[in-house]
Amino acid sequence: MNKHSTPPAAPPTLSMDDILQGRRMRRNRRTAWARDLVRETQLSVTDLIWPTFLVDGTDQRQEVPSMPGVFRYSVDRAVDEARRAADLGIPVVALFPYTDPGLRDDSGSEALNPNNLVCAATRAIKAAGLDIGIMIDVALDPYTSHGHDGLMVGETIVNDDTVRQLVDQALIQAEAGADIIGPSDMMDGRVGAIRQGLDQRGHQDVQIMAYTAKYASAFYGPFRDAVGTNATLIGDKRTYQMDPCNSDEAIHEAHLDIAEGADMIMVKPGMPYLDIVRRLKDECRVPTFAYQVSGEFAMICAAGANGWLDRDRAMLESLQAFKRAGADGILTYFAPEVAERLQR
Repeated sequence: MNKHSTPPAAPPTLSMDDILQGRRMRRNRRTAWARDLVRETQLSVTDLIWPTFLVDGTDQRQEVPSMPGVFRYSVDRAVDEARRAADLGIPVVALFPYTDPGLRDDSGSEALNPNNLVCAATRAIKAAGLDIGIMIDVALDPYTSHGHDGLMVGETIVNDDTVRQLVDQALIQAEAGADIIGPSDMMDGRVGAIRQGLDQRGHQDVQIMAYTAKYASAFYGPFRDAVGTNATLIGDKRTYQMDPCNSDEAIHEAHLDIAEGADMIMVKPGMPYLDIVRRLKDECRVPTFAYQVSGEFAMICAAGANGWLDRDRAMLESLQAFKRAGADGILTYFAPEVAERLQR
């Protein structure tokens, strides 16, 4: 440096307030009441649908090994569980059967039995006078010997013949007292056919929650244990369930289901597909639900049991994520536990 040059001026000293210019985001996080005040999404009991498994017999309560704390209930015990759900403020239970292997056949004929497990449980819950909605799944996989959601000809799942049987299945469920029909089979045109069939038989008030974006996912394993299809499934379901790589396809499916008469749409699985939940809610503007499936449930439980994460916090955080993504409601096996926590 030249001895006659002027040394550089020292940088100005800035206070933290100057740097932040009054923008202190932590002020709204400082206390619990402040966090509550500015919270953007809220999880409530009325967001929950409880998937409940059924089994034949009396006074049965069988734990599902891959789903800790989840049980299959006989019809009499299912009424007790529905009463507990209603008392907790849970608005809907969704019924799924474990069908005795001796009742399964290629055509899924037990699905058309007016006295099958889901129909018997629906009538029993209605007879108990409980203020709770009942949703029943429409698909053939709990009833077929091959474990698929539709009828098979050779190695092909046939669409139109399956749809005709699904309409009959939905009508039997509606006549048993189902409030919501949930077509989960992913056959083309089934929502419109079911809506037409329900309306023609005087069931105009029965709602349809379409499994609109049901992906061919690896997260269904424990559910298939619960309903007994893991042991029977031949091949996979990729010819009718959606490719996990696709997003635009879900939008197309949603527009079709809505045009055919769906009252509500669903994304399944939930957590790996939060982007789909957000897109459907933004683009379709109809009641949108997410299913926190058995694999998601089992992962949280297993990691919690091993001390790898805080199970209860992870449970609540996962459900809050669905709400933040835009879901109006969530099907979750955690429903009774979460409802008890929210009540407290």
